Amino acid sequence: MNRFKWLTVSTLIFFVSGCTLYSGPGPTGSSSMSSADDNDPSSYGMGMDGDDSMERIGDDSFAEPLDTIIYFDFDRSDLRLEYDDLVSAYAQRLNANTLATVRLEGHADERGSREYNIGLGERRAQAVRRAMLLNGVSANQITTVSYGEERPMAFGSNESSYQQNRRVEIVVIN
Repeated sequence: MNRFKWLTVSTLIFFVSGCTLYSGPGPTGSSSMSSADDNDPSSYGMGMDGDDSMERIGDDSFAEPLDTIIYFDFDRSDLRLEYDDLVSAYAQRLNANTLATVRLEGHADERGSREYNIGLGERRAQAVRRAMLLNGVSANQITTVSYGEERPMAFGSNESSYQQNRRVEIVVIN
């Protein structure tokens, strides 16, 4: 029983010693996490590229919403010219914030075998990935996944539904 009390007291002391109170440099002497000072070094971090340049953490590079879906033609995985500006906008934001990542989710309509549609969704996601890489985005900022026909946006067996399901969705992770 004596060992149990000693273990409990030492564990309590360990946890309490790890918790320190911080009174930041604010005018009232208290810390405020909701507003970051532009000169506050705690709001900067090292970039993932390995150099010593400082990068703003938590910037608002993704504050303005962008379209998140790129549509494809039937049985095609080449990127349409109309999406060049969208891919460039995402690339610009990812280049501005090297800590941000995106997941490219490839999809296909229900026509074709399950295996073929998984491959087609992957080729579509890889096409968007290549376009982002050509715009200077680091490969470690992009992941791809193919859902094939398994996650349709529109249910139905008509051309309108097929068009909505032939897509790549861009999901911003952080």
